Amino acid sequence: MRRGIAASALVASLALTATACGGSDSGSKSDGPVTITWWDTSNATNEAPTYQALVKQFEAANKDIKVKYVNVPFDQAQNKFDTAAGATGAPDVLRSEVGWTPAFAKKGYFLPLDGTEALADKDKFEPNLITQAQFDGKTYGVPLVTDTLALVYNKDLFEKAGITEAPKTWDELKSDAAKIKDKTGQDGYWGSTQAYYAQSFLYGEGTDTVDASAKKITVTSDAAKKAYGTWLSLYSGKGLHKADTTADAYAHIQDAFVNGKVAAIIQGPWEITNFYKGSAFKDKANLGIATVPAGSSGKAGAPTGGHNLSVYAGSDKAHQEAALKFVNFMTSAKSQESIALKNSTLPTREDAYTAEVKADPGIAGYQGVLSAAQPRPALPEYSSLWGPLDTELPKIAGGKESLDKGLSNAELAIAKLVPDFSK
Repeated sequence: MRRGIAASALVASLALTATACGGSDSGSKSDGPVTITWWDTSNATNEAPTYQALVKQFEAANKDIKVKYVNVPFDQAQNKFDTAAGATGAPDVLRSEVGWTPAFAKKGYFLPLDGTEALADKDKFEPNLITQAQFDGKTYGVPLVTDTLALVYNKDLFEKAGITEAPKTWDELKSDAAKIKDKTGQDGYWGSTQAYYAQSFLYGEGTDTVDASAKKITVTSDAAKKAYGTWLSLYSGKGLHKADTTADAYAHIQDAFVNGKVAAIIQGPWEITNFYKGSAFKDKANLGIATVPAGSSGKAGAPTGGHNLSVYAGSDKAHQEAALKFVNFMTSAKSQESIALKNSTLPTREDAYTAEVKADPGIAGYQGVLSAAQPRPALPEYSSLWGPLDTELPKIAGGKESLDKGLSNAELAIAKLVPDFSK
C-alpha cells in the first residue's frame, strides 16, 4: 500500500456510480434485509481479500444485513467520497484515512459515534488513536488499523559492518552508513523526498509545519529549518544514496531495500508483506525495526497513520443502525487479529495483539515503536499541508532551489490552505 497522503486531495473528482448511494438502496424495505454499502480503501491485491472474507462472516452472523463491498483506490477515495457526500449520497461506511476524519466531520458528513454500538469497546482501543478520530470533542471514527514510520534495516548488512544496534540519532545513522559502504559496498541509507517521510525530522526538533493551537505557520521557523537541513544532509556523504526525485522514487527505494542494495530506509508497516517478498528477507528475522532516529531535541517522533471506519451521516436510520453493527464487528478484537495475521497490519486495540499476531517479527517490531508515534492535531486541513512540501522538497533535494527558497514557497502555499493562521 502506497501512502499517497496528500496526493489524494489533488485527484480529480470522479463520476458517481450506483454504489455511492446508501440510503436509497432497495434493502431499506422492511420486508427484507438492509443492504449497506462499504467503501474499502485498502490495497486491492494484498489486503482486500481479508476484508471480503470478514464481510461474509458478518453476513453469516447477521442475516438481516447485507454488505455491498466496494474497493475504492486509496488515492481516489477522498475526493470521490467528498463528491458523493456533498451530492446525492455516499456509502454507509467508509474506511477513512485518519487525516480525512476531521475534515469530513467538519463538513457534517460523518455520524458522531459516541454512545453507539460502534464504539461499545471504546476503552479497549489505544487512547491516542481515539483522540485522533475526534473533532470538536466528538468521535467520528473507530480505529481499524494503525501505522507509523520506523527505521527498517537489514540486520545482516549491519552485522557485516560491525554495527550491533540501530542508530539512535541522525548523526549515528550517517556514521553507520559510511561503515556499511566501506565493509559491504552497499549504501547505508536512502531517504524519501516525500513530506510525510520528512515529518520525523520536524518532530525530532520539537516542531511541525504548523502550530495548530497557536494558529501559526511554523514551516520556516528556525527549528523547522534545522529539521529540514538535517533531512537534506542525508542525501550526500559516504553510504548515503543521492535523492531520487522521479515519479517512481518510492518503488526504487523499496526495491533496493528488499533486495539488499541499501541497508536502511524509513518505512511503514503497510510494506511488511512486501519486505518478506524480497531476496534480503527470505529469512524474516533479518528485518530490523527501530524507532526513527532522534533530532537535536533528544526525542524521536514519527507520524501516526492508519484508518478508521466511519459512518455516513446522510444514511437513513435503518442503514445507520446496520452500519454501526458492522463497524463494531470489523473493529472487534477477533476481526483485528484476523486482519493482522492475514495482512501484517497493526491492530488498534491491545487485546488483538495475541501471541500468534506478535509471532510476526514485522508486527512485533512495529508495535515496539508505536510509543514514538505522534498523533496529528485535530485540524481538518492538516493532511493537505503536506501537498506544498511534496512540491518543494524534491526541488530542494535535487538542487534546483535552496532550502530557504523552498520552505518560503511552501509557507505561501500553506497560508492559502489555512488563511486564518499567522506566519
